[in-house]
Amino acid sequence: MAREYIARDPRTGKALRKSRVKEDSDIRALLPSGGTWESIPRTDILGLASGELGVIELPRTSGGGFARRQDGIKALNRVFEEDIETAHGILLNCLDDDSADIREVALESMPSFSMRKHEGLIRCLSDRLMDDSPEVRDEAMRSLEKMAPVFPSGCEEILRRELRHQEDARRKNAFSALKSTSERWAETGCLHIDELIREEDVDLRRRAASILRVLTTKGGAEGWDLIGWCLEDEDAEVRRRASKTLNSLAGSEPRIAAILVEVAMSDDDAAVRKSAMGALKKLNMESPRVSRMVIDGARDRDYELRKACIGLLSIIMSGTELRETARELLRQETRSDLRKRLVALSTDLEMEGTEDQKNSFLAPLEQVQDEDEKPPELKMISNEKKGEHHKDKLSRPESEGSK
Repeated sequence: MAREYIARDPRTGKALRKSRVKEDSDIRALLPSGGTWESIPRTDILGLASGELGVIELPRTSGGGFARRQDGIKALNRVFEEDIETAHGILLNCLDDDSADIREVALESMPSFSMRKHEGLIRCLSDRLMDDSPEVRDEAMRSLEKMAPVFPSGCEEILRRELRHQEDARRKNAFSALKSTSERWAETGCLHIDELIREEDVDLRRRAASILRVLTTKGGAEGWDLIGWCLEDEDAEVRRRASKTLNSLAGSEPRIAAILVEVAMSDDDAAVRKSAMGALKKLNMESPRVSRMVIDGARDRDYELRKACIGLLSIIMSGTELRETARELLRQETRSDLRKRLVALSTDLEMEGTEDQKNSFLAPLEQVQDEDEKPPELKMISNEKKGEHHKDKLSRPESEGSK
């Protein structure tokens, strides 16, 4: 029986926890592209993959046709349990084969087979990423992208090397693998990004900051620290990409988001401030920290920030406090549209408004319904009461009436 793979933190040796509670992987995403290999009888897979059988004819009930060695290599994940060890040895040999075509097919078969037995395969993957054949290297990059989320600690060194590769295609593929890994193993994602944002290469820092959105709700305190550090990076693009996490963070962790939004609101870059404004509107306006940010933002030199914060003033305060704050802001505001808004906020319509505005604050009088407008049922009840009153008056004694 193949030994179960356990992802571990290289610094502590402790098992990594998953970001989601679900199955490790959908095997279909790891399988080679569909083809003849799916119809090969299990009894013929090992012979085909090893090269002992040249070509076999498939039964017509399975679709017919012929299967060759490459098809047998792709089908290695389908062998019986008792043949796993033999299939594993064949796959290792194919990964070191003299033929580039065989190495390429073996790499395509590797991700799905690694779910049954992975020993030695990751080392071969590392070697094939430096293969002389560009086709083999491309297939190795695709295999890395599939296997990194499944074997995060096993692929860690490979990923670390590929992330810093000078070739753009290799680097791009590695960051795609890192993103997939971070979605399932937040600790591994935080580990790599923590290293990348310290690099002098600004491209590495920018790409790493783009992955922060994956860790917003899964990275915990370590992920929040990474966002905070990126918001203080000297490169504006790094800060822009980090600021895009604030909106979702405001929904999941509003207290942490309030701290980071305050940092982003004072940024020199307009795009960073814009992201901060979007997140600010989602925060709890009853928080004293948020209220102070809104009032400070209403005094900021940036027009868009002032406009957004002035629009929030009526949410965080009311009555005399709102009018006094608006009057104070009105003294230094120069933009006509914002002055118009502040004038409206600073005016007590109940006392200083027009006659119609003042009347709108008065309680409406109760409506008295005219007799002719009453429904027929009410008219009948009213008439019955009048009749009873008339009878009662007639039945009184004269003496009582004279009195």
